[in-house]
Amino acid sequence: MATAVVEGSNRILREAIKRSLLFRKLALASSCWKCPQEAKRYLLTEDILRLHEFQQQKLAIGYRLYGEKDAYFSAIEEKLTKNRLILKDELKMLLHLCQTKSEVEVAKKVICRYHAENKNVAFGEFKFGPVFMRLCYELDLEATAVELIKDQALHGFFSDSTSFNILMDLLFVKGHYECALDVLLEMKRQGVKFNKETYLLAFAICYKLNSSDSCKICTTLLEDMHFKGDPIPRRVYYFAVAFALKQNDVTKAHSFFSHIMSARSRICSNLKVLLLAKSGDLQGLVQTLKQASDSASDFVKRPEFCMQVLTTAREKLEGNPTICVHFEEIFAKLQASGQITSVTLDDLLCQTPPTKRHYTQLLKQRQVSQRTFKPLSSTLLAE
Repeated sequence: MATAVVEGSNRILREAIKRSLLFRKLALASSCWKCPQEAKRYLLTEDILRLHEFQQQKLAIGYRLYGEKDAYFSAIEEKLTKNRLILKDELKMLLHLCQTKSEVEVAKKVICRYHAENKNVAFGEFKFGPVFMRLCYELDLEATAVELIKDQALHGFFSDSTSFNILMDLLFVKGHYECALDVLLEMKRQGVKFNKETYLLAFAICYKLNSSDSCKICTTLLEDMHFKGDPIPRRVYYFAVAFALKQNDVTKAHSFFSHIMSARSRICSNLKVLLLAKSGDLQGLVQTLKQASDSASDFVKRPEFCMQVLTTAREKLEGNPTICVHFEEIFAKLQASGQITSVTLDDLLCQTPPTKRHYTQLLKQRQVSQRTFKPLSSTLLAE
């Protein structure tokens, strides 16, 4: 009798995994799948978070296991109770079936068991950490994510930078900046390598905290990047300039701004005006705004300025009536041409840039013939 029960539960797991893998590609290829929840993003682009892809996979698996989800969870819990081996595909399936906090609690137990059984075994390039973080992101379970990523018993399970980056982005969206900084420090303690997204998140978090300690962290991180010779992303410099201005360190802000190679973006235009205002270069400030108001070409996008930034600039001009009158004339012209926006500098800094997709990536998607399973020739690729 016991043997029959074991075989029955294993059969449920095997069949469920087989069916989900069979239909997974179909779900990903179909454009009619819709996300059940539109995830809001601030710093990381979709090609990093991959929430849409994760939700498509959940929909596909949920569709194929319609009416059998409870049986699958029961079979998994039976394995936990009887201390039987948890397979990789079983954990994958489970993470894509979770819809509630109570189901995530079951997944936590399975993760702990799976890691205890497999922490010394390499499984290629697949990482469970990002999948679990995307699940927590979707269900707003940041506390659960923080708990697991700091669990010493799970050391090595979240061994990739993507897991930490997704969690920090979630905490940033929620406004939990102190907790996000704690996750950054935990990442450092665990020896997980920082990448450009990590540095961006770090500077954004420190900018929001706006404290002397977070300022020291930013300085240390910049020195670390310079020492390693890592390229510093432009968005990191944006936050560095804005943070220095928040701290009233105009000299440091000037230094950071000088490293921005292309200063034509909307953020750069506003940072430049704020920098000129804070440094007391009133003539330069007015001249910069005048040039922007005179750029009436239909072929070049006109610079836009935040009302918040221009209000700060106006306050700096109050002691100089002549320049103030000139400023108001330029301000009226900018307003008439629609070059003043209610969007704040903070909004611009935290805005997610559009995901760039290059044509070369499309070529890389299929380099093997579907008929002969041999590499496609360079001539065929060129076509």
